[in-house]
Amino acid sequence: MCTAVFAAVLAAIFVPFLVVAPGGVWGSVVRQATRPLQIESTGAALLVAAHRLWGLQVTVTSSHGSQNLAGAGPDAIGAVFTALELAALVAVWILFARGPADRERFVRASAAAVCAFVALGKVLSPQFVIWLLPLVPLVRGRRGIVAAWLLGVAAVLTQLWFPSRYWSYANLDGSITWIVLARDLVLVALAATLVWPERHAQRLDPVRAAV
Repeated sequence: MCTAVFAAVLAAIFVPFLVVAPGGVWGSVVRQATRPLQIESTGAALLVAAHRLWGLQVTVTSSHGSQNLAGAGPDAIGAVFTALELAALVAVWILFARGPADRERFVRASAAAVCAFVALGKVLSPQFVIWLLPLVPLVRGRRGIVAAWLLGVAAVLTQLWFPSRYWSYANLDGSITWIVLARDLVLVALAATLVWPERHAQRLDPVRAAV
């Protein structure tokens, strides 16, 4: 049933555009799949940090409406992070499917999937952090408190350099490199916090305990 609903939603989104402009739809898919490693992404931030620490040669170019790292190395890192992103999403789906489909687990899995997409993708624009604001605060318990705290740290770190110091970072300014890297690693930690399997402790049902 869920698969059918998912397929119906995808069809409702894509079929009208496929009918009107199939070439445009295919072009947009190819454009996103083949775009270079955007400079704010986690993979790019690691390469820029290596540039600052060990003199790794990196080249910044502008295309696809963003500033990116060009070359064989960044392309390889982009492919690795894309594979990690897909693996993380599949892991979230499997973990959710293996447990009860209750509201609490659904909210946490949704937040984890979006966070994995943001933290591990080839593009990490600052506005992507906003996607997490309606989801992460809904996660309950101690995990939710930790997740909300990490999201707050990521948001503050983003504000420290964007938008006022974005071009300094694009020009490989060392002082901002560490802020961007820290923000990206905090988002990775947030994704790990949300996706980490729960401890399946045996809890006695209060109704049965009273009988």
